Amino acid sequence: MDQAVFFTHPNRAHGPGAALRRLGIQVNGEDLRLIAAEATRDLWRTELSGRYDGEKLWRFVLDQYTDLWAFELSVPSRLLLGEPDEDHRRTHGLWDGRTPLLGCGSCGHWECWPLLAVISADDCIVTWSEFAQPRREQWGELLIGPYTFDRAAYEAALADPEVLDADPGWAWLPSDDDPNA
Repeated sequence: MDQAVFFTHPNRAHGPGAALRRLGIQVNGEDLRLIAAEATRDLWRTELSGRYDGEKLWRFVLDQYTDLWAFELSVPSRLLLGEPDEDHRRTHGLWDGRTPLLGCGSCGHWECWPLLAVISADDCIVTWSEFAQPRREQWGELLIGPYTFDRAAYEAALADPEVLDADPGWAWLPSDDDPNA
């Protein structure tokens, strides 16, 4: 079985929402944002050929996603059990029965640039599969997962996320003051 770890951290943005927390997700010890970056790096490399190279491309790819708001995902939310509420359910075809797991790294909203997955659950397991970026239909299903979690362990982790003082994703990105960024 795969292992999911949930944690909360401060929002990176300044201004409105700066005091709110985000809910981060690790799968098998790796941050979901990093998993998504690794899965889309070559897709971006092809799409952005000549505009971004090397470290600048990797920074762009790493910063494409942010964790969703903790208040949207924390218990009693059923979103991460594959039961999206009306706010997270879309019927116009882009979502195709999928649930947002990450949002836009630029504006912070899931609607703008979501990482979606089909989440299914039964009495014993929770499964994440069929990951997609609906704003890039040409990418098709992303090479992420599928992941199968023990439901009891998954729900326990979701009910009691670790509270962090900083976003662990900050460590991946060069600072804005870095001349090599």
